[in-house]
Amino acid sequence: MATKKQDYGNDSISSLKGADRVRKRPGVIFGSDGLDGCEHAVFEILSNSIDEAREGHGRVITVTRYNDRSIQVEDMGRGCPVDWNEKEQRYNWELVYCELYAGGKYDNLTGDNYEYSLGLNGLGACATQYASRYMDVTVWRDGFEYKLHFERGEIVGGLEKTPLPKSQVKKTGTRTRWLPDLDVFTDIAIPAEYFTDVLRRQAVVNEGITFKFRDQQEDGSLPEEDFVYEHGIQDYVAELAGEGALTAPVFWQAEKRGRDRADKPEYKVKLSAACCFSNKVQVIEHYHNSSWLEHGGAPEKATKSAFVSAVDKYLREQNKYQKNESKITWQDIEDCLIFVSNNFSTQTSYENQTKKSITNKFVQEAMTEFLRTNLEIYFIENHFDAEKIAEQVLVNKRSRESAEKQRLNIKKKLSGNIDISNRVQKFVDCRSKDVEKREIYIVEGDSALGSVKLSRDAEYQGIMPVRGKILNCLKADYARIFKSEIITDLIRVLGCGVEIQNKHVKDLAAFDLNNLRWNKVVICTDGDVDGFQIRTLILTMLYRLTPTLIQQGYVYIAETPLFEINCGDKTWFAYSDKEKADIVKALEGKKYKIDRSKGLGENDPDMMWLTTMNPETRRLIRVMPEDVERTAEVFDLLLGDNLQGRKDHIAENGARFLDLADIS
Repeated sequence: MATKKQDYGNDSISSLKGADRVRKRPGVIFGSDGLDGCEHAVFEILSNSIDEAREGHGRVITVTRYNDRSIQVEDMGRGCPVDWNEKEQRYNWELVYCELYAGGKYDNLTGDNYEYSLGLNGLGACATQYASRYMDVTVWRDGFEYKLHFERGEIVGGLEKTPLPKSQVKKTGTRTRWLPDLDVFTDIAIPAEYFTDVLRRQAVVNEGITFKFRDQQEDGSLPEEDFVYEHGIQDYVAELAGEGALTAPVFWQAEKRGRDRADKPEYKVKLSAACCFSNKVQVIEHYHNSSWLEHGGAPEKATKSAFVSAVDKYLREQNKYQKNESKITWQDIEDCLIFVSNNFSTQTSYENQTKKSITNKFVQEAMTEFLRTNLEIYFIENHFDAEKIAEQVLVNKRSRESAEKQRLNIKKKLSGNIDISNRVQKFVDCRSKDVEKREIYIVEGDSALGSVKLSRDAEYQGIMPVRGKILNCLKADYARIFKSEIITDLIRVLGCGVEIQNKHVKDLAAFDLNNLRWNKVVICTDGDVDGFQIRTLILTMLYRLTPTLIQQGYVYIAETPLFEINCGDKTWFAYSDKEKADIVKALEGKKYKIDRSKGLGENDPDMMWLTTMNPETRRLIRVMPEDVERTAEVFDLLLGDNLQGRKDHIAENGARFLDLADIS
């Protein structure tokens, strides 16, 4: 018996409340509902203890891993406030453990308290409590011991408050023990290696603070391992380098103030870095507010820019380059560098809640200048070391180039490839050789070529102009198809060959997806009838000659806006009549101007980049047919020889698309 579908109406919208906001969507807070998310919950609790210790409240943090998968973090800080809050007219334990985005750090961005905070987002304690089977919190402060017990996001029994004995009346700190809930996470078996790795990293970037790890054994014993670096990243770099490094470790630090943007508030950043050069070990690590930036972000960009600039400057000034030799790259430096940065800022823009990358523009600018300046001074003051560094970097560079040249020669010999840029008229390549990043834009005509060329990112976006109308590859035979320079040039630019075995194929290679030179094949045409026709003809060609590209999802269509709507100093782009109507409705009562979008060749570069080329703002439609046979039938119907079938189809369905017709 068929069930009735539920209507989707005003009563269909609901929001998650309380603990369900985390328990039903843990990936939103912790980045994953798997083991990674469970591990991140540990780091959220640990972060609060680290913030206390960094402020000078307690120098020992103890983390315990129990056999039942529960975890305990204990510090010697001031103790989390949990008693009555007169200002909020609520208990602080409710704010800390039962309310997301609440905490003691929001009012202190100026640096009065928790100047450089890791646990700044007001999520950690509450989100972890919500995601736990149980959580027990013990707090010592103000001469009292406070106890809380939660189960599956709910308080059980209320707050217990007991006076401390006189011998312990000055005791302060917070102990949190919790069991991650298997109803929330798919896996809670956090390995001991995770704890040792995290605690070692935290010891590195929080100099002088001792991190103790206790791992319960089968017999119930709790062996203990300590992690502490008295001089932080200096000691860590020396440890990594070991014996026989090219240069001795150096340490630099500075404080700077600035803004991410002119209209944003000023904030402070404390920069520190330690590094040395080695031909045996290569390590690059970045930390911000004690958090390891696994994906880098601003500090990584700053480091690459500063080191390449400073080392290249030294090589040029000392005449180390051979005649006509190319400039060094970051890879040449990275291959012999041990570098650890440890920065703190009073305001931090993390890429997401998991804090694995930061995006602060000022941090990047400040760190770039900081490193470049210190490197230039270092090269002047340490000439002998500078010479060793220069020699090793050039060895790396020339070895890389030699290997790359050999690889390309072998590839050329095996595949018979030639320089496509020189052979294909008006094809514009990109700089990157990384196929995973490369995109080819297929555009119509020279005018579109000029516009797209000015607006593209030349690092990874290439352009192939289609000159005139392309053949209808469903109607043309192979002899005509492979006589067309437009088609054969486009196939050569793609690099993957054709899926056709025919005597007319000439010098085009047999299809091999591994030889595709692009990660995205983007068809970019005007939004008018002619543009739609050219787009369809290109798709038809790809479907007949390289259908695997469509099946595997490599082919995209770039949507171009139909209308530009200006109101004051703001601009909106509408990609359909409905979008135009929605924007106009929102601007009701205001003075605005609507312009029908021009062809690609008439658009200014900024607009083209914003609407068509920028991965952050463009609209791409992936051409991914679920049924290839059905696609073939539609293509054949619309572009093949079945004239009567096409007339019947238009008669039956034409009225549905009348609004899209460009009829004036």
